[in-house]
Parts: sequence; C-alpha cells; structure tokens
Amino acid sequence: MKPPLIKMLTRPWLRRDLEELRRQLGADPDFPLGKFKAQLKDRSASSGTTSGHYFHQDLLVAQRIFANAPERHVDIGSRMDGFVTHVASFRPIEVFDIRDSDAKVANIRFVRHDFTNSREDMRDYTDSISSLHAIEHFGLGRYGDPIDAYGHLKGLAAIHTTLRPGGRFYFSVPIGPQRIEFNAHRVFSLDYLLKLLEPNYTLERFSYVDDRGDLHDKVKITQAMRESSFGCRFGCGIFELIKR
Repeated sequence: MKPPLIKMLTRPWLRRDLEELRRQLGADPDFPLGKFKAQLKDRSASSGTTSGHYFHQDLLVAQRIFANAPERHVDIGSRMDGFVTHVASFRPIEVFDIRDSDAKVANIRFVRHDFTNSREDMRDYTDSISSLHAIEHFGLGRYGDPIDAYGHLKGLAAIHTTLRPGGRFYFSVPIGPQRIEFNAHRVFSLDYLLKLLEPNYTLERFSYVDDRGDLHDKVKITQAMRESSFGCRFGCGIFELIKR
C-alpha cells in the first residue's frame, strides 16, 4: 500500500499545484511547508449549503423578527449556531434550553429550563417567542429529558402561557405522515398541527421546506395541501402565529 502522501500526489492536479507552490515560494523563510493536509473535495463542491430545513428556517424567521422589531424576543431550544446567532447579530435574545450552555456571547442571555413546565413568573412574559425544530424532541429522551409521550403538547402550552395576547410565535417542526422516529423526533401532519394551533392563534404566515430542501415562502394552505402536508415525507413547516 502506498503511503498517504504519495497516494494523494498521484492525482495530477494536486501534484501540479504543489510543484507550482514550491516554485513560487523558493527559499522564502516566512512560510515553510508544514504537515501535508490534502483537501480533495472542495474544488468540485459548491460554495456553501443554501438549502434544507435549518438554513431556510433560521434565515427566514430571523428576517421576520428583524422586520417586526418586538420589544423582547425569547427562544425555546432553537439552534445556537444558526438561528440564535442570526438574531443576536442585530438584537438581544433570551434562550431557554433543557441542556446547559457556557456561552458568553453579546446579546445572548441563556437560561436552563425544561419548557414542558410552565412558569407562573413568566406568564405574559414576552411579545415574541420562537421554537424552531425543537418541539418535536420534547419527551423523547434524546437530550436527557424524561420520557413523556405528550411532551410536545406541554411545550406548546407553556409557550402559549409565556406569550402575551397579540404576540407572535415563530414555530417550526418536521411535517409529513405523522409518526415518532424514536428517539430522534416526531413528524407531524399539517392537519394535526393546525387543529392544535387554530384555537389559540391566528395564522399570519405559513412557509415550508420540501423534501428536496427548497423553501416555499408565504404559501396558501388549501384543504388538499392541509391533508397531504404539501406532499412532504420529511419537510419542515414554518409558522408565524399571533396569539388570540
């Protein structure tokens, strides 16, 4: 078997690039060649990922929060290195999660709390709240939380208590044929979600990411699309809701 370095250098383009770099450097002492770390895939890859659930939901909801400019924004369990940092780039955000965090970042206030439990001291606490790709995990034990088959309902109830009347709730979960894929997540049918949400909220805006990872923004929900979850097997429904 060839040593890794020799094997990699049998790729003509890589050998040519190394020889050209050596020729240009000559005897320059400022940048000696160090350990060989060949990156073989980046030259044919795209410049970055601009599709999928997290990319679209994180950017879209952050843009909506910027546009709506709430007095206070609270987040429940969304991704720290995506949505939360998007929002923190332009305003303060309070983040609640069942897991601990040692983050010390400007504009991010972190509180460890299990949001399947309502807090009386947080009743009508905020005019803006988000939970992106998080509620589907509540009660499945994935993050060390106790098993609770109805954890998603308790989470939604606690969020409703925390939000002021007239406040906005930005919410996303996987959509498709309803099921639990233990212990990863639940997948919700759109019809089930709307039946849960409609008594307490007015739907201001609905968007979704399809099974290919493409965003469909501000779409109209027909009865057929409601029943089929827009044809998704594992899509992502993104709701902007106003508390009644």
